[in-house]
Amino acid sequence: MTLMSVRLLSVIMLGLAVAGCQTSNESKSGSVSGTSDSTAAVQVTSATTKQPAQKNGRYYIEFRSRYALTYGHTYVMFGRLDKAGNIVDREVAGLHPATNSVVPYILGHYIPVPAETGESDGDTDDKYRSATWRVTLNEAEYNKVVAYIRKLQARSRFWQATTFNCNAFVGEIARSMGYKAPGHLLRPQQYIVKLREMNGGPNAVGYTGPPG
Repeated sequence: MTLMSVRLLSVIMLGLAVAGCQTSNESKSGSVSGTSDSTAAVQVTSATTKQPAQKNGRYYIEFRSRYALTYGHTYVMFGRLDKAGNIVDREVAGLHPATNSVVPYILGHYIPVPAETGESDGDTDDKYRSATWRVTLNEAEYNKVVAYIRKLQARSRFWQATTFNCNAFVGEIARSMGYKAPGHLLRPQQYIVKLREMNGGPNAVGYTGPPG
C-alpha cells in the first residue's frame, strides 16, 4: 500500500469517527424495522411541566432523529393533526449534505459542504425513527414556527459536522420557540432525548428506540 493510500484511508476512518449526519435510510443493524413497538423502546406520554406550555391545537412540530448507516440524522416534522391526534399532513426540515455521496459527507468533517434543508431518505418512515418529541401548537404559534423554519432554511446553505450540523439546525428551531437546546455534538438520538428531557420533562410526548 502506497503512502498516499494510507493517508486517504486515515482520512476516511477519521471522518467516520466524528459525529455527523448521514442521509441514508439504512439502519446500522437489521433489527431497526421492528423497533416501533418493541419492548426495548420507551414510550412516554403527555403531562404539564414548568417548561414552555405544550398547548392543545390542530398543529404540531415533532423533533425527530432516525437511524442511518453511521450516526443517524436529526430533523423536524411539522403539520396538522386530526381530532384524534393523528397526523393529517406533514413537512420535513433538516440540514444535510446536498448529495448521498459519501465524499462530501467525509469532506464535511473538515470544511463546509453544500447542504439541503428538506426531506431526506427515511425521514418519514417510522421504522427508522430513533427518538421523537412532539409539541402541539395553536394556529398562531404554528405559523410563527413555520415562518422561522423558512428563514432558517433560506440561510442554511452549508453543512459542517463540528460547527453547523443537523443537531445545530434543529437546536435553532427549538430556541426560537423558547426552549433550551443541548450541545450539538451529541449523536442524533441522544440529542433528541436530551432536548425532550430538558424541556418537556420525563412525561413529554415522545418515543425512544433502542440505541443506534
